Amino acid sequence: MNRNIYLLAAICFLSSSIFAQSITLPPSGSNQKSEVTQYIGALAKVTIAYSSPDVTSPTGDDRTGQIWGQVVPYGLNNLGFGPATAAPWRAGANENTTITFSHDMLVEGKPIAAGTYGLHMIVEENEPWTLILSKNASAWGSYFYDEKDDALRAEVKPAESEFHEWLTYEFIDRRPDQTTVALMWENKKIPFTIEVPNATALYLDNMQQELQSTAGFNWQGWSQAANFALQNDTLLEEALTWAETAISAPFVGQENFNTLQTKGRVLDKLGRSEEAETMLMQAINHPTAGPLQIHGYGRQLLTQGETKKALEVFQLNAEKHPDIWPVNVGLARGYSATGDYKKALKYAKLAHEEAPDTLNKDNLQAAIEVLEQGEDFNQSN
Repeated sequence: MNRNIYLLAAICFLSSSIFAQSITLPPSGSNQKSEVTQYIGALAKVTIAYSSPDVTSPTGDDRTGQIWGQVVPYGLNNLGFGPATAAPWRAGANENTTITFSHDMLVEGKPIAAGTYGLHMIVEENEPWTLILSKNASAWGSYFYDEKDDALRAEVKPAESEFHEWLTYEFIDRRPDQTTVALMWENKKIPFTIEVPNATALYLDNMQQELQSTAGFNWQGWSQAANFALQNDTLLEEALTWAETAISAPFVGQENFNTLQTKGRVLDKLGRSEEAETMLMQAINHPTAGPLQIHGYGRQLLTQGETKKALEVFQLNAEKHPDIWPVNVGLARGYSATGDYKKALKYAKLAHEEAPDTLNKDNLQAAIEVLEQGEDFNQSN
């Protein structure tokens, strides 16, 4: 008997639960759901999900000039529902506005762990506003806000903006390691910065994982990783191992201009100059070294102030690839850098005749004019 009563009670509870579930209706107040995502570089990303109210009320009233301080009240407020007696603004409408970080980041210079957070703001009439990221990301709006759940608070400064009918989050500045996102509504924007700290380390960690997968089964992956470490002057001993793998690892390595040059440049960065020069000469004498590759190495030497070596490289290029673009450009640069402007002018004029496009012709014409005045055109071109 008792068993039947319990079974009946369970059925009644289940039935009431099913029938109590909501159906999908249009958004409250016509506040459409929105979502915006921005990558910071190639790995890290930020996503903001929010409901977007408009300046015009659901009844058609124009609320221009009434948004800040009225529709969105200043300070902390008792919203009349839920346990929060001093609630900030939910920085949107309807459900909790959320912000998701794929990796550990900095918001306004303050650290925040990867994850999803409720995004709130304390709106002020004159003072800076307060941006709040709450660990409670699932509550409805700010009705259940509790300061003890704060993961981050930061001061942000609102600014005047072009008119926005709909509340919008927009990424207004994008750089390789940081971005600026702004909440824009009516005539104000509230920007705040998001930064990926140690972005180089993030990429290197990812590369090390990728090299254990398909990227590690070709020489290009190892060479690219070595070059990245080289460009960022970090993990140079590991970069040397990667460069050697790109050259000689079984089934993967390939000796060519690119792999030899990469190893040579890493050796040079490590201060092993003699080994570096030997490796780089091996690279430019390799059958895979074309005129553009050799020319590029010569240009690199010029930027390092190695003018004599650069000229030797440009001369070698001329011996191996006579009358091929951009060999005469290199000779013009090499002789100009060493002060032989007469020879430099001769090769600049030859290069001008060979130039494949208008941009190169114009640049070489400018170089000719500089050389005719007895000056080094490398300084200005």
